[in-house]
Amino acid sequence: MSQTDQYEAVASGSKSEIASFEDTRKGFVGRFHHALHTTPALVPLIVLVAAIIIFGLLLGSKFFSPFALTLILQQVQIVGIVAAAQSLVILTAGIDLSVGAIAVISSVVMGQFSFRYGLPVEISIACGLAFGTAIGALNGWLVAAMKLPPFIVTLGMWQIVLASNFLYSANETIRSQDIAANAPLLQLLGAKFKIGGAVFTVGVIFMLCLVLILAYVLRHTAWGRHVYAVGDDPEAAELSGVNVKGTLISVYAIAGLICAFAGWALIGRIGSVSPTSGQLLNIESITAVVIGGISLFGGRGSILGTFFGALIVGVFTLGLRLLGADAQWTFLLIGALIIGAVAVDQWIRKVAA
Repeated sequence: MSQTDQYEAVASGSKSEIASFEDTRKGFVGRFHHALHTTPALVPLIVLVAAIIIFGLLLGSKFFSPFALTLILQQVQIVGIVAAAQSLVILTAGIDLSVGAIAVISSVVMGQFSFRYGLPVEISIACGLAFGTAIGALNGWLVAAMKLPPFIVTLGMWQIVLASNFLYSANETIRSQDIAANAPLLQLLGAKFKIGGAVFTVGVIFMLCLVLILAYVLRHTAWGRHVYAVGDDPEAAELSGVNVKGTLISVYAIAGLICAFAGWALIGRIGSVSPTSGQLLNIESITAVVIGGISLFGGRGSILGTFFGALIVGVFTLGLRLLGADAQWTFLLIGALIIGAVAVDQWIRKVAA
């Protein structure tokens, strides 16, 4: 047998060293960039902590009190819930401009079914949740099956749902007193309870649970990995065996369901069923998502980042209000944060590439 045929002998005499690569993440900047790339929620967390410290130093106990800090949670609960729905859609490289309209019309359906048709409040709430889910699923079908751009689909759906909302409700508000007397379950998510000096609502607890559940699902389930895969590269995901159409439809349907829950929470927050409420939820949800570090190009980011983004808006809003600053400063600073967040995302992607 020739030496070239003695495979086992040659293999036993070969080097057993493990291949190694030079670490290009030299210095603090390199390590910091790597941390940002692997942990997208780190940037909004840093901004949130910095904002809390700055306003705490400027305002003292007026800001650093259990009541003030939990008041921020109460103020951002609706935006936080809707932003969670928006996050799922944006992770697939889409966008949903109809989230606010879905939340409002779901609340209107809950109220109208209870007071106009006399249905039990439990059935009315279930119908509102189903209605929001159906609108979301329709958005997903138009995007996934009909191959229409998400921006155009949801822009059109926003107009349709908004008009339907006013036509169906006749632009009438169901008063808080009537709801409290005849259908108090509609106001459940607005119920308050105290823990020490902190004041929480059921809606805040729902938002926190929703964020934790979605964070686990996106990180530890096959469906969550499929969402990221579709957002990163749908063609590659389909070649890998991912049901891209099914994933997209499910994402938009779940987003619609979450928005319907936000509509329920909206009733509890304002006390009444108003067809004119929540008009800016679509913009506010996108703001929280972008500040939270989720890439508008899809496939990167975390739901925790969105939660931090919503809290950042709440901290700036409350802090500037307590300082007596003009409300326009809030919009100015939040606008700067949006541009900065997109710039950081582009920097992370460019260096990673």
